[in-house]
Amino acid sequence: MIACVVVSGFELRAALRARPRLLLAPAVLAPEPGTEQRVGAVTAAAEHAGVTPGMRLGEALATCPGLVLVERDPAAVEQEWEAILRRLEDAGFAVEPVEPGVVVFETSGVERLYGGVEEALKRALGSVGPAWDPRAGAGERRFVALAAASVARPGQAVIVEGKEEQAFLEPLPLTLLPLERERYAELEGLGIRQLGELAQLPGGAVAERLGPEGKRAWSLARGGERRRVRGRSPAAELVEALSFPEAVANELTLRRALTALLERLLARPERASRPFRKLAIGARLVDGGSWRRTVTLREASAESGRLRTALGPKLAEIPAPVVELRLEAVELAEHVGQQLALVAPEGEELDVRLREGLRQVRAGVGSGSVCSVVEVAPWSRIPEARALVVPRDE
Repeated sequence: MIACVVVSGFELRAALRARPRLLLAPAVLAPEPGTEQRVGAVTAAAEHAGVTPGMRLGEALATCPGLVLVERDPAAVEQEWEAILRRLEDAGFAVEPVEPGVVVFETSGVERLYGGVEEALKRALGSVGPAWDPRAGAGERRFVALAAASVARPGQAVIVEGKEEQAFLEPLPLTLLPLERERYAELEGLGIRQLGELAQLPGGAVAERLGPEGKRAWSLARGGERRRVRGRSPAAELVEALSFPEAVANELTLRRALTALLERLLARPERASRPFRKLAIGARLVDGGSWRRTVTLREASAESGRLRTALGPKLAEIPAPVVELRLEAVELAEHVGQQLALVAPEGEELDVRLREGLRQVRAGVGSGSVCSVVEVAPWSRIPEARALVVPRDE
């Protein structure tokens, strides 16, 4: 069976690890800067006062004047979530993280070890830790397992057998579906408030009214597709950090600190000469919050200059002075080098120059500046329908 473990409000809980008393107070996760001013996860006290996730900030403050806004802490979220995933892996579960606070895995490999599905779920809940109030669910499909975990109580595991799936899903609310807020309102205006009511509609009509997003929601309301869980690759444990005696906001100083961290990361013997595929740069801000960005390289590389070029522009996005800068190797390549051809094929040099020229045009004018004409309906009598102009990646 496929199992799912959910930690409700994980981002808020991770941000409050250093201030556990606020878990008992009316507190919410503050909106992200530059986005629509809607609150994130809420504590039980805030929910009791009438504040719900996704509520507008002004409305939330008017509903609960004593509401505490908690700044987002992406570095703490990443660290705490990685620690939970490692504990689950140490218990024998091949996990596939969906998002911070939601992870799925298959129980078939550990059922004999722990004595059944229910005991395996109990072990998974124990590995996460009671402080996080985790919930677990299991079913033959991913969405059924997620729905079961969502309706379970903290510390409880709900198991749904295959023949019980439809009866279990029918009375559940539409909020379990990955839809935009406007879609929920549109469906409620049509008198549809439960998964069973949506599942009973014709799939073609739902797709015509709501588009691909609605068609996927309709499929999930009927249980979703059967898809196996792919356990993640072991994460690299290469992290370097540099603390400053005073808060630093000078980009030049931060770039020099990044260079030093990069040299230390390249010198780590655990890397075994493998190039970096994905890197993460994070910072602890002066106000106690954190900042984090990840960079995935088009080609794995261990060249210091190329890595600085990829990571350096991210430093300009730091919103406040920094007291600590961190550099983490999220993923390493499997190979240690690149096999070159003894004799370059004819025309390859011209292709390389053309690709480099396209990159320069794209960098100077922006994405979408280089396009290709793709023939999609040559039989059409309408010229505009015969071909499409699509952005060219290479």
